Amino acid sequence: MHANAFLSALLVPAVSAQLNDLAVRAGLKYFGTALGEGTINSDSQYAAILSDKSMFGQLVPENGMKWDSTEPSRGQFNYNQGDISANTAKRNGQGLRCHALVWYSQLPSWVSQGSWNRQTLTSVMETHINNVMGHYKGQCYAWDVINEAVNDSGGWRDSVFLRTFGTDYFPLSFNLAKKADPNTKLYYNDYNLEYNAAKTDYAVDLVKIVQAAGAPIDGVGFQGHLIVGSTPSRANLATTLKRFTALGVEVAYTELDIRHSSLPASSQASVTQGNDYANVVGSCLDVDGCIGVTVWGFTDKHSWIPSTFPGEGDAMIYDSNYNKKPAWTSISSVLAAAATGSPPASSTTLITVTTTPPVSQTPTSTSVGTTPTGGAASPRWGQCGGIGWQGPTRCESPWTCQKQNDWYSQCL
Repeated sequence: MHANAFLSALLVPAVSAQLNDLAVRAGLKYFGTALGEGTINSDSQYAAILSDKSMFGQLVPENGMKWDSTEPSRGQFNYNQGDISANTAKRNGQGLRCHALVWYSQLPSWVSQGSWNRQTLTSVMETHINNVMGHYKGQCYAWDVINEAVNDSGGWRDSVFLRTFGTDYFPLSFNLAKKADPNTKLYYNDYNLEYNAAKTDYAVDLVKIVQAAGAPIDGVGFQGHLIVGSTPSRANLATTLKRFTALGVEVAYTELDIRHSSLPASSQASVTQGNDYANVVGSCLDVDGCIGVTVWGFTDKHSWIPSTFPGEGDAMIYDSNYNKKPAWTSISSVLAAAATGSPPASSTTLITVTTTPPVSQTPTSTSVGTTPTGGAASPRWGQCGGIGWQGPTRCESPWTCQKQNDWYSQCL
């Protein structure tokens, strides 16, 4: 557990079991979510949950700060979409991660299909980075400076930047970003680093290339687009994170979602999904230098996955009706255990998660039934107890109220 976690747990009243509150008590900087620019103004329930700082302490735009959005035509900048995230975060007192400056994808054609040499493309990059980072200067905890520069099986991903500069564009990008905003954290961000294979090796090399050139790099983002049942163990995830913290950079999970490979998901698959989420969050808690977790959206109602991976999905921590899923509860449990310094009371339940500390990890769980007290009953997945809870304490049949931690019990 992070050094200040126990003290934080004593000082902050446990009136809710929301994820960002628990994450901060456990010693992380935040638990955050991506913001869908096209959704927040059209779905009031989505907006209400996303805007709750106790649930999500940090926001990142899904698309609004990417190159095709901010500079669709050369020298013509548009911040309408990016400002949605920035203004929402500011209004709610939430942090902001900014994403992404140099990426092979979602580039306007004038960049991707242009005829460049090193001098002309450097000028284009400098203009873009100065303008975009300048617009959001002082607002971003971190910027994803380079996104997805490594092929899935290893090797450098083809892009206009690689073809023009070779790997020199790595330190160039970070130097330009540092000049544009000296006070923000500068990240490399990529997916499938979690599996500690050839792609991870190349990402390590990228950090070393930047550092060897004397350029600044502060962090590496593990996107965390994972599959239920194929997610590495908590210990293996922590080992991989430590490969990067050993280089002197911080790490974070930046786009976490864990999708089912077939639908509808069985109840057992939902339990497995919860365990996988707990292992990812737990691995961050286990590693000094892992500073936070961001999910790439929070509800199955608004998810990028079904259109990208047909037949797969239900990857988020809320279902399509905004009910908290077992994945939400598992995350809550592992964060609460770290915040209080002890695992939840042991018993039996549908949800079993591994909790900190990493030494002698023992799966723990808890199961508490309720005595009907009259009045309304919570539906399946609904909350039915916890410190500060004022709602129903019984569940609709055949579900029972099962304690997940001191602050949250759920109908399962």
